Amino acid sequence: MQPNRPADKYSPLYFLASVGAGGLSVTFFMYLMFWVSHKGQPVPVFEDILAAFNTGTIGMKAAIAVAWAGIATFVFLNLKYLVWNLKAFSAFRKTEAYTKLKASNAETTILAMPLALAMSVNALFVAGLVFVPNLWMIVEYLFPFAMAAFLAIGILALIYIGDFLGRVLTQGGVFDVTAHNSFAQMLPAFALAMTAVGFSAPAAMSTNTVVVGVSLVGSTFFGMASIIYAALALFTAFNSMLHYGTSKETAPTLMIVIPLMTILGIMALRQNHGLHATFEVHSTAGETMVFLARLVAIQVLFGLLGLVMLARHGYWKSFVFGNETSPGSYALVCPGVALSVLLQFFINSGLVKAGVLDKFSVTYWVVTAIAIGFQFAMVALVFRLNKQHFGRPSAHAVPAE
Repeated sequence: MQPNRPADKYSPLYFLASVGAGGLSVTFFMYLMFWVSHKGQPVPVFEDILAAFNTGTIGMKAAIAVAWAGIATFVFLNLKYLVWNLKAFSAFRKTEAYTKLKASNAETTILAMPLALAMSVNALFVAGLVFVPNLWMIVEYLFPFAMAAFLAIGILALIYIGDFLGRVLTQGGVFDVTAHNSFAQMLPAFALAMTAVGFSAPAAMSTNTVVVGVSLVGSTFFGMASIIYAALALFTAFNSMLHYGTSKETAPTLMIVIPLMTILGIMALRQNHGLHATFEVHSTAGETMVFLARLVAIQVLFGLLGLVMLARHGYWKSFVFGNETSPGSYALVCPGVALSVLLQFFINSGLVKAGVLDKFSVTYWVVTAIAIGFQFAMVALVFRLNKQHFGRPSAHAVPAE
């Protein structure tokens, strides 16, 4: 480990470096999800992708090659930074700084750890679909283990949330309302939502009624827990922001609603597919389009709010392109990634299926270019932040207090 790198002054928020990389692997999977034919399964698998690569046009071959490279690269980075964080967090727990953290508002930053664990399970599943031959033949046997993993991660998140709420709601006066002037306290909701979306995957992919039922109920529990926590954190934080203004260093958290909408939206789509395929509950293409449009609208509104605050605080100049560093900068990656992913769903599962757009038409590619633009902007941001925080020590890097 290089001495005096910004990352050496550890914060649990560095788990977001792993989360962001995992999210980017999903943005590349969107190419395969919506451009590669996968009849017989709700998602493309290795055999579908290889067949499309062998028989497809030059454009298809290029898209698949980029997707393969992107997924491999960012799943590797996801796991690399997860392992680094788990080691660093283990050492951090033995320090006085951890004791101080546990006694402050920032105790909820610990929830970045179960968030990262859930993201890594999702990223590994994507990598398995794309790179492992014949995985679909045994996938039914994997679903119970996947749900067990997400249940364990969800319980871990609830334990940490219970520690925090148990302290601040029983002692009184220990929660600093003046420091609640951001959406940082929505991180627990993010962790619960990531657990929920992972738990919902078998509902969309399994043909076993019991597995689908357990997936639906489990994902609903963690999804509702996420929504309730997010609502409480959002309204109390906005009240504090009106009183005390927003915090410069935590300004990126104002856009945490964006990934929350994507994750909960994908969970709802997976649940709807399970209800349709297993329990004969049907929804129309138009209803899905409007549902996704509402989520995108929420994302755009909170994105605009966040960008205004970042600009007013001069955040980009200070923490992204300047000499200051903050582990919270990694919170900027999730909104861009999430908007890219949800736009792909809105375009393909919404506009195309409802007949508003013709797939692979000029208009289709113009709109899709917006999603790809967000994606590659976040790729550039991740490499920039990784260089800032994990690169060789710089005489100019000044970790923010």
